[in-house]
Amino acid sequence: MLVAEAARFGGPDVLVGREAADPVAGPGQVVVEVAAIDVLYVEAQVRSGWGQQWFPVTPPYVPGDGVAGTVLAVGDGVGDDWLGRRVVGYTGSVNAYAQRAVVAVDQLAPVPDELELVDAAALSHDGPMALTLLHTAAVRADESVLVLGANGGAGLLAVQLAAAAGARVIGAARGERKQDLVRQAGAGTVLDPGEPGWSARLREAGGVDVVFDGVGGEIGTAAFDTVRRGGRFFGYGAPTGEFAAVAEAEAARRGITRYGIGELSQARYDVTSLAAQAFQAAVEGRLRPVIGRVFRLSDAAAAHAATESRSVLGKILLQP
Repeated sequence: MLVAEAARFGGPDVLVGREAADPVAGPGQVVVEVAAIDVLYVEAQVRSGWGQQWFPVTPPYVPGDGVAGTVLAVGDGVGDDWLGRRVVGYTGSVNAYAQRAVVAVDQLAPVPDELELVDAAALSHDGPMALTLLHTAAVRADESVLVLGANGGAGLLAVQLAAAAGARVIGAARGERKQDLVRQAGAGTVLDPGEPGWSARLREAGGVDVVFDGVGGEIGTAAFDTVRRGGRFFGYGAPTGEFAAVAEAEAARRGITRYGIGELSQARYDVTSLAAQAFQAAVEGRLRPVIGRVFRLSDAAAAHAATESRSVLGKILLQP
């Protein structure tokens, strides 16, 4: 079978295709015939050598974590009723960029017949994160919610969910095309975080109740300053290379509850349950994943280059 392997740490070009032996399901595992693979920005960061304290991989390795497909084989202790089922599976942050993937049975989420496998792949990580953000924040009607990176996979879903909850949603995205996409998702106001003084203008307008920060860095830090007393700040992404610098003493002084990636671990530890909720929400039309481009598995390097350039609107997927 074909896999896309990171031969070493470096740029997108270190991702190369090679033939590998077909995997075999061990006890408690299944083999998934892969139809679509989720591509995450963090996977490009790890491929570059970033984040070893969180993702301790050693090249050569096959990246990826989320696959959508059909169960092809089962190992000992797994019921035959899984055979032929359409699923999303989580491989443990490696070995997903492949034509076939081994997945522990407890890391499978069945995909409803009404949902396309490419849509399920697009929801596999961003759906659980968006649901975790909204559940943890307990967003109420008429609250104001600022979403940084609102044009990203999780950001677009968070905009949809917050708008459906009755919140006043402010989406932050750069460029007219991305901003139009955020408006279509339900943001009543859209701003460009690259414009000088954007956070000061938000503060002068009264600030916001909740920030969902999928960007980090200086932009995330500036967004923290817009949170009202008693508000909530969620830092869940760092495509800038670092999370927002939020002083605990300042958060305490203003009565702001701060949630980092550790406090949002439900998105990973309850991922199959949350994925099932996201799939059902998509079937019912309450969540709408946006797929920007699908690359062939053999073009994984180009997929990573597109991810890093932020040139694609919506999710990037791989297909064998």
